[in-house]
Amino acid sequence: MGFWDRLLGREEPSAPEGADEVAAAPTEADISDSLARVESLVGDPAVPAVVRSRALRVTGTVRKTLPRLALLGLGSYDAYSVVATATDYLPEAIGGYLRLPRDWADSRPVDRGKTSLLLLIDQLDLLANTMDAIYDAANTTDAAALISHGRFLQERFGHNQAPELNLGQA
Repeated sequence: MGFWDRLLGREEPSAPEGADEVAAAPTEADISDSLARVESLVGDPAVPAVVRSRALRVTGTVRKTLPRLALLGLGSYDAYSVVATATDYLPEAIGGYLRLPRDWADSRPVDRGKTSLLLLIDQLDLLANTMDAIYDAANTTDAAALISHGRFLQERFGHNQAPELNLGQA
């Protein structure tokens, strides 16, 4: 609002409702619900087994990673990738494929000689490999702590050879 608007008594236009609201981050329950919906979609017998197995690999790895997200740093790119995979990337890939007629999706080349089925398989393999790498990264923190603790114990109590005990021998 400018000087003349104030002087003439014009009101400042109000912001649209909800303009200041920021979408809340998905909760662990939201993520689990999204994974369950994907698992339900691929559970349909019309979905090829190759799609089902790959999608379930991704959902399984995401489920294993969820309790360890804090180890990645809640604002990290890896944590974001896990959440986005569960709530956006995976459901969109599966949904896009399932919206197509099966015979067409599985037999007609659509991109560089690949059918929609082959494109989906490539996408699911990429998501699975990425989720596996992120799961490994989430576990690396605890593995490194275990290694450090083992080294401490070795320095503190370890000996090159076990001591010889002379029990009751004179």
